[in-house]
Amino acid sequence: MTITRQLAYGLALVAALCLLVWMQQQRITTAEARADIATERLQTANERNARQAQTITRLTGEVATQRLAQLSLQQTTASVRQEHATDQVQKKEQRREDLPHQSWADQPLPAAARRLHQRPAITGADGYRQWLSSRHALHTQPSGADR
Repeated sequence: MTITRQLAYGLALVAALCLLVWMQQQRITTAEARADIATERLQTANERNARQAQTITRLTGEVATQRLAQLSLQQTTASVRQEHATDQVQKKEQRREDLPHQSWADQPLPAAARRLHQRPAITGADGYRQWLSSRHALHTQPSGADR
């Protein structure tokens, strides 16, 4: 082998080695960039998880507060209903014992009031219009009465 050939092989070998080192450097740089991106994503995910955990904790507290308020409201409503029922019973007892009220309640309703209670079951707008037209209409005044 001649020196030129050995020199060419040597240069080719050095070039191949340099190319191999450069490719390895590119792989390392790419891997480091991927690792940095993965680290950033992990940090972002951890921050999001921490915010979500805080939100869950806050909402859990609010739900507990609302449940207590709802329970208190239900208890208050129950006591108000009980008081109302007691008042109604007392009023009924007072009405039974009140003779003027009892004699007034025993009287039949006047005819006009009874007519107000006599209304058929109306279904829809057509039924209502028909019921209105079948009732006694008001009489119009003569045109000379306006003066």
